[in-house]
Amino acid sequence: MANLNISGTLNVLRLFANPTLCLPHYTVSTFDKLPVPLSKALPSRPDIRAVVLDKDNCFATPHSNIVNPPYQAKFEELKSAYPGSQLLIVSNTAGTGADPGFQQADLLERNTGIKVLHHATKKPGCHGEIMDYFRGLPGTKVTMPEQVAIVGDRLFTDVMMANMMGAHAIWVRDGVVKDSTTFARFEKSLASFLQIRGFEAPMPKSDFE
Repeated sequence: MANLNISGTLNVLRLFANPTLCLPHYTVSTFDKLPVPLSKALPSRPDIRAVVLDKDNCFATPHSNIVNPPYQAKFEELKSAYPGSQLLIVSNTAGTGADPGFQQADLLERNTGIKVLHHATKKPGCHGEIMDYFRGLPGTKVTMPEQVAIVGDRLFTDVMMANMMGAHAIWVRDGVVKDSTTFARFEKSLASFLQIRGFEAPMPKSDFE
């Protein structure tokens, strides 16, 4: 049961009421195309004080606990721009109930030098745990969700979580490897359908209740 994402299943129902929750504020093809600082990518040039990174198929190949070698330079650039506790990895594998003893999270931290969040609820439902983490560390100077950017490859988890919490959503569209699953194709088709019809991502402003 630990591998089931009940949070994802329940929260996707929110799209019936507000389909724009799955739309990103900015899109890059792959992780190495991220602009640094991330505020350069966003029209309002927001004050981004902390960044959350997804792992699988974002900066690492699925089920790997190292940075994909071609992305290492970009990863180091992000670490320099957002040092210490300003950069956080939030995965739906490492650091969850599917990670016994958090062994995978510990290995990922050693390999990347970045904290991996231990969270009880999987994405997209763990946005409260993310804000609690940042607010508990005065060094991040994060006081509001709109000071956070979420980077990930999944529209129904990473992007939706960003919009639910009122943060900035940056979508890594193509990932490290092509995801041809039916669910991934559906995500992308829905986002394209909405964008063609003029829908836009919600404005980052506050926790989504």
